[in-house]
Parts: sequence; structure tokens; C-alpha cells
Amino acid sequence: MLRARRLDLGAGSWELGARAGGAGDMNKVFPQVDGNGNAAAGTEALPAGEADCSPLCCSHRGAFLSAFLLLLLATLAALIALVAILGPPPRTPGAQACVTLMNRTGFLCHDRRSCVPASRVCDGVRTCAHGEDEEEALCRDVPQSLPSFLVERCGDPASWIYSDQKCDGINNCGDCSDELSPVSTCPLCSPGWWRCPSTVFRYCSCIPRSLCQDHVQHCSDWSDEYSCPGP
Repeated sequence: MLRARRLDLGAGSWELGARAGGAGDMNKVFPQVDGNGNAAAGTEALPAGEADCSPLCCSHRGAFLSAFLLLLLATLAALIALVAILGPPPRTPGAQACVTLMNRTGFLCHDRRSCVPASRVCDGVRTCAHGEDEEEALCRDVPQSLPSFLVERCGDPASWIYSDQKCDGINNCGDCSDELSPVSTCPLCSPGWWRCPSTVFRYCSCIPRSLCQDHVQHCSDWSDEYSCPGP
């Protein structure tokens, strides 16, 4: 049976003993306490938690914490170096309108320089350098997924055209509502066109002057053959 021994160390008294609970408690030093459970005068009680942490255990915890902090700092330094080399990731702005060289509504590419005609958006061909004019989010449910500036509605609300097809002289809607008032606000005839009641379904109230005097009737009044001066 293990016995406790009392050691007199200067002004304080300590009790050296072993508990039957296990070998881990061997040779621990316990302060003397009075009847009320307080440390006796001249003795020093160990702080809470230190009695359960040996010097080896505490050194292992400190080493683990130091290694974790070093790994965290190394990762942060690597990210900063990567951003410095490659630059920040490109910003992806929302769809924005632009004006093409033909003075038509277009789709502005992310490079902020290229302007794609509206009718070439979601046509299966990547016109922008990074292909943003054909992105799935933009083209998955045309025309509902298209921004409003790319779409024009016809006289029949179920029909639609691209905004750059309005007032281009062509009967894109099929009922000329994209060319004639009051649905549209198109000019009577653009330069290079001849105004007349067209007999060709493709045109509405104007025909290209290139069709004048070609010995084919394009106007119901034959003015394309007798009055139009040609191109």
C-alpha cells in the first residue's frame, strides 16, 4: 500500500504521495490544506489546469500552435504573391448597351471596347473575345433571358425581333409593325431607299434604290421603274 510522505521545504510543507488511481499520479506534490479545504499557510496551490498539463504536453501544444500560425502566414503570403503576379480577377459587369458603327443598338463586351450588334447575340457564334455574348445565363431562354435593350416587340405581342432590326427597312415582324407607325417611330425612308407601296413581302413602305429600274415591279404603282432615279 502506497503511503504519503510529508516534506519540509523551507517555510512551506508539501505532501508527496501516490494515489491508487493510476501510475499517472505517481510522485505528484500536493499542498497541505486545513480543515476548510484552503491551502495551509506557507504552501502554494497550483493554478487551475496546470496540474493536468505536464511540461511535455504544454510544449507539444505550443509547437502545434506555432506550426499552424506559420502555415496560415505562408498561405496568405502565397495568395498576395499570386495576385501581384496575375493581377486581380476580372470584373464581370452586367449586360450593357452600346451603339454600333451602323448606329444600331448593340451589346457591349466585357473588354469595354467591342460592340456586338444586337441580332448577333445568342446566334451560336462567339463574337466577344471571351464569348460573353453567348453565355448560358444570357441565352438559355431567349427572349426572356435577354436584357430589354436587345428586344423589340412586334404588333403581335407573341412575336419579337432584335432591337437593331427595327427601322431597318425590312419586314422582320411579318406585319410591318417594326417599320410602320403607330407601333414604330421609324423615319419615312432612310437614305438609299425609295418610298412606295411595296409589292414585295420583304419590304413595307420603302424599297432599296438598288431595285429601281431593274425591269421588275417592286412598287404597286410601278414608280420603281418610271420615277425612281436609281441608286
